[in-house]
Amino acid sequence: MSQLADWFRVRFDGWGVTRDVSPPGEKPWVDAFAWADVVRVCFKSGEYPDPDEYYVFTARRAESFVIPMGAAGSPEFADELYRRGLFPADKAIEAMMTEGTLVCWPQDGD
Repeated sequence: MSQLADWFRVRFDGWGVTRDVSPPGEKPWVDAFAWADVVRVCFKSGEYPDPDEYYVFTARRAESFVIPMGAAGSPEFADELYRRGLFPADKAIEAMMTEGTLVCWPQDGD
């Protein structure tokens, strides 16, 4: 069985984020979003054995872009979210305290 990082990669630059995904036995795909289009980010702590995940919502589509924390490049992606002020690191830590917790930023009403 392959590891998630073997087939799910996330990378970013000054413009935005690219997901490059080649699931075993399935059709590969690539998509991207601009940092400027991000309107909300949610973090869900995984329930063992599932990984933690970021859900990035943009102004360009209704569906979120999911970034699993087991993906190659995901720790650097999370650090960049914090650095850009798109998601507070303390909110991720808060969510990690309990499996299955979902925390979004900005929060409802913000």
